[in-house]
Amino acid sequence: MRKVTLVSLAVLVCLYALVSGCTTGSTRPTAQVEQKPIRFAIISDRTGGHQPGIYEQVVAEVARMKPDFVMTVGDMIEGYSEDTSRVKAEWDEYLSLLEPLAMPIHFTPGNHDIWDSTSQVLYERYLGDPYYSFTVEGVHFVVLDASRWDTVGGFPGTQIDWLIRDLKENKDASHSLVFFHKPFWIETAAQEKPDTLHSIFTEYGVDAVFNAHYHDYFAGEFDGVKYTTLGSSGGQSSPGPTGLMYHFAWVTVDKEGVSIAPIKTEAVLPWDELSAAEYLLTRQARYQSIGTTRAEVTDDLKVPETVLTASIENLNKDIVVDDTLRWEVPEGWSLTPMLIPVRIEPEEVHSAELTVECAGPLYPSPTASMQYTYGLNKKFKVDHQLVLSRTTYAHKTGAPPVIDGRLDDPAWKEPVTEFFAPDGSSSARTDPVSFFFAWDSENLYLAARCNEGEVHSIAASATEHDGAVYGEDCVGYFFQPNTDDGPIYQIYFNPLGIAFDQRFPVKDKTPIAVEREWNGTYETATSRDGDSWSIEVRIPVSQFEVEMQPGNSWGTNFRRKQKRLNTTADWLVPIGYDPETYGALILK
Repeated sequence: MRKVTLVSLAVLVCLYALVSGCTTGSTRPTAQVEQKPIRFAIISDRTGGHQPGIYEQVVAEVARMKPDFVMTVGDMIEGYSEDTSRVKAEWDEYLSLLEPLAMPIHFTPGNHDIWDSTSQVLYERYLGDPYYSFTVEGVHFVVLDASRWDTVGGFPGTQIDWLIRDLKENKDASHSLVFFHKPFWIETAAQEKPDTLHSIFTEYGVDAVFNAHYHDYFAGEFDGVKYTTLGSSGGQSSPGPTGLMYHFAWVTVDKEGVSIAPIKTEAVLPWDELSAAEYLLTRQARYQSIGTTRAEVTDDLKVPETVLTASIENLNKDIVVDDTLRWEVPEGWSLTPMLIPVRIEPEEVHSAELTVECAGPLYPSPTASMQYTYGLNKKFKVDHQLVLSRTTYAHKTGAPPVIDGRLDDPAWKEPVTEFFAPDGSSSARTDPVSFFFAWDSENLYLAARCNEGEVHSIAASATEHDGAVYGEDCVGYFFQPNTDDGPIYQIYFNPLGIAFDQRFPVKDKTPIAVEREWNGTYETATSRDGDSWSIEVRIPVSQFEVEMQPGNSWGTNFRRKQKRLNTTADWLVPIGYDPETYGALILK
């Protein structure tokens, strides 16, 4: 039955391609026809932590509205697996979700759909070419493949050349619309920075561009081009500043132009529900509007009575922020004052002293919240969790450890053994783990011993750099060697010594991009015994562009993932890409 369904869908797509003039790699000129209104739906990200039932609900609502056809803008499967049978099963499952849609469907690849050459072959087998164009009722549609590139500067020249030819050949179209997954423009055109794609769109009269990826909705018009980034249609999400969460878009193209409406359950919203400028401000406000100095954690996992500074920043240029900062204080903590009234003029900062103490447990730590004004009569809730800071040490070694996975060198001393469950609700639920750090003038040395009560269950199948290490048994590190807005390096190693890594540039204490193409150089060795696996790593620090000096402090967090128990042991909670939540690794 599945094969019949897949073949039927493929036939439907191909028949529609013949009727509508769909081509790939090059396009045929389309004869001028009288403009007739067309109406289509755009479905956004399903994955990136897909939520059961949401995408199916969106598909059902689209089916009820009976658009002329449907566009997707990427991330249709979870992907990122080296197991091709698993990826095929995900594509089978995905296509089955589309069965309620009787109209043609045009697909756009996302980074969860194509992440390497093997996944591209599977994508083409199930959905066809990853970039192509077609024309419907005189309206020209272009689909680009932005799945494997994270900046417009990295976008491949072959597609750029094809795009220019395609737009030239279809210059007589009544309207031109472009679809690709990642909204490069929010970091470029929206901030008046150069953008090759935007220049092409303006030169060749593109009317509208549609993207996804961030699981947030925002829109803006620049040099006559309407840009719209859809949020989530089923991938993990949270309410945006306006409360818009799961949705799809309805687009009408007629003689009056291109009209766009994001649609959520029982509501049709205006196109500019959240402007690009408002999105940039609220994105920054999530990280920067509320801050506190860090509460230092002692070796016995307590916080002695200490005075911290809380700061609230108004990032608006012409709007006053007027509200009360309210603290929620969990059991085991004391904090005063719990209420801080604030009225802050544009681009000003309000500061207040806090007295805090924790006799345990550390988590959850106190949380502050307030209503933050970001536009005329527009507010959203901003939260800030009191940041805890731990300190660990890398010991200078005169004799470098032998990288053999055995952990019997004198360089390995004072292991870190106290970890937390991912939500901070308890100590780690993994089997015990020990982390070690050492250094010399040219290298950082890492070691870890991960106890495993059932060694036969150790999951380690990734054998190539940047394989899906993070989905297996592994140890993972987040390093910010230069804490003054230096880049963050995420590095994971599995029990075979295979690395997955990427780099995050930081601006104003906020990660602004992900550079998946960044690859570090490592010497690794692993070993196993009856109840554990171990790893030793040598990392030349020249690739971090820092010098090793006693007393230097790196921002860091680290963890152990245990596949059998499906949980992690985290040094600090939460663990992620916000450098403000990192502890300190001090070169001793």
